[in-house]
Amino acid sequence: MELAGKVVVVTGGGNGIGEGLVRRFVSEGAKVVAADLAGDAVDQVADEVGALAFTADVSVESDVIGLVDYAESELGPIDLFCSNAGIGPSGGLEMGNDTWQKIWEINTMSHVYAARACLPGMLARGEGYLLQTVSAAGLLTNLGAAAYSVTKHAALGLAEWISVTYGDRGIKVSALCPQFVQTDLLRDLAGDPAVAQWVRGSTIEVADVAEAVVRGLEEERFLILPHPEVETFFQRKASDYDRWLAGMRKLQASLGLEI
Repeated sequence: MELAGKVVVVTGGGNGIGEGLVRRFVSEGAKVVAADLAGDAVDQVADEVGALAFTADVSVESDVIGLVDYAESELGPIDLFCSNAGIGPSGGLEMGNDTWQKIWEINTMSHVYAARACLPGMLARGEGYLLQTVSAAGLLTNLGAAAYSVTKHAALGLAEWISVTYGDRGIKVSALCPQFVQTDLLRDLAGDPAVAQWVRGSTIEVADVAEAVVRGLEEERFLILPHPEVETFFQRKASDYDRWLAGMRKLQASLGLEI
């Protein structure tokens, strides 16, 4: 996909990876709607780059439908919908059901809502693109963050299913799977010295992710991996699952991240 002239929606566009995508897509000549729960933040980003802003809670399906309706009424049919919004609190099985449900709604169901809202029009036109920010946690796992890992695995499964089911009808899907990116979320997690040690040396900037996304969309790759080493880790996992699990347990123990 070439982005120039395309109508693009980005959720989580008020900060972090989403903000980086909004800025880069506009610079590539796309017509962008940036959406975020934080209305003031997304308004500022949109004003700075010449995008449109929309306040939405992606865990609420009616908000996602409203976002799609707004984008299409203002700019025309959506060519690319980027389901980017996500949350990633640490914790294991002890987290309450309400927390698990909230993470599920944002990290997984928001992708379902976006696909439901966008696919009828895309299928009628015989073309459309869905980009889902999954994270390397969806391919591997995230130590110390059970709900994040589980919901990101589910998001990857959904992306795969949509690609298989609708790929022959003009629908393209990419799963963005970065590892550590310099965002507010990572800065919060890196307050733990053990986590800071873990991420040191493998953290990239938001602009690097945006660059990888543009290149991945051009090549229409399913997996977009801003950290190339993630592909190697994924291959090792697939080739010897038990050995990979043992290695992850050793890494967890060395970082003192047992829950």
